[in-house]
Amino acid sequence: MKALPQSETHLSEAEAEEVFGWILDGETSDAEIARFLRDMSMRSETADEIAGAARALRARLIPIDAPEGTVDCCGTGGDGHHTLNVSTAVSLVVAACGVPVAKHGNRAASSKSGAADTLEALGLDMDAAGRTAEKTLAELGICFLFAKNHHPAMGRIQPIRQKLGVRTIFNLMGPLSNPAGVQRQLIGIARPAYVPIYAAAKAKLGTQRTFIASGDEGLDELSLAGGNELADVIGRDFEMRRVSAVQANLPHAPVEAIRGGDPVHNARALEALLSGTPGPYRDAVLFNASATLIVAGRCDDWTEGAEIAGEAIDSGAAGKLLADWIALAR
Repeated sequence: MKALPQSETHLSEAEAEEVFGWILDGETSDAEIARFLRDMSMRSETADEIAGAARALRARLIPIDAPEGTVDCCGTGGDGHHTLNVSTAVSLVVAACGVPVAKHGNRAASSKSGAADTLEALGLDMDAAGRTAEKTLAELGICFLFAKNHHPAMGRIQPIRQKLGVRTIFNLMGPLSNPAGVQRQLIGIARPAYVPIYAAAKAKLGTQRTFIASGDEGLDELSLAGGNELADVIGRDFEMRRVSAVQANLPHAPVEAIRGGDPVHNARALEALLSGTPGPYRDAVLFNASATLIVAGRCDDWTEGAEIAGEAIDSGAAGKLLADWIALAR
């Protein structure tokens, strides 16, 4: 078994790719992995380490074919706010707007209900969704890429993450390792001050356009509560800016207004949202959907994006898409 570096050692991109290759290939012990992940999280990961680790995960994933212009919208998790599943709802809404979405996700590691948990509570068969991912993406414009189906090397890592119960570099690696190879994304992270570091990692990997966002209160998505740090990554460069809900003509609301619960609770809230129920959950989804539509190239303006997303809900298109998806993924 290989010994992993000590916590004070900062790895180059190449070194990180090699070390995480050892971890993913089972060349080090569970105890070493837990110690290494915990120590790295406590000192904060560097852009080189995130990019190198993501390259190691990318090299071991099972890919799928995806239409040109496919996007993803996800958060890194681990923000401790236990909100309703915003990015999952955004994926349905954006796909209903005609933008193909390859939703990459997992079960909860440090939250009450991950994307897979909530979609399963809505009636989506996770095994079938995995088998039919390319079909549903091609025919409906949406699929769920369950991490365990596409990252077999993560099989032994997930229990370690769950036992640790805190965010680790694997939260950061996942959104950078979408099996559909998406080049346009909205990625929410839980640390506002960390946005430029994560954006630098994304820039090292390259992208057509990606927004990296974090609410000031540490929300891993665009927040209604106040301001948000946003990095706009194009190619291998990025620029920082500040955004708030008012730019999308949406009202502010505290994080508590979108507090979630277990998978059944979150699923019922998502169903109500798709039925047109107004309120902070809808506004949060519209805000993040607008960002996703902007990176997708569907619009340039935050207010226009929110209006397009709202129409996808109010017309019933997003709700129908969910029903069609559940029916096709069998």
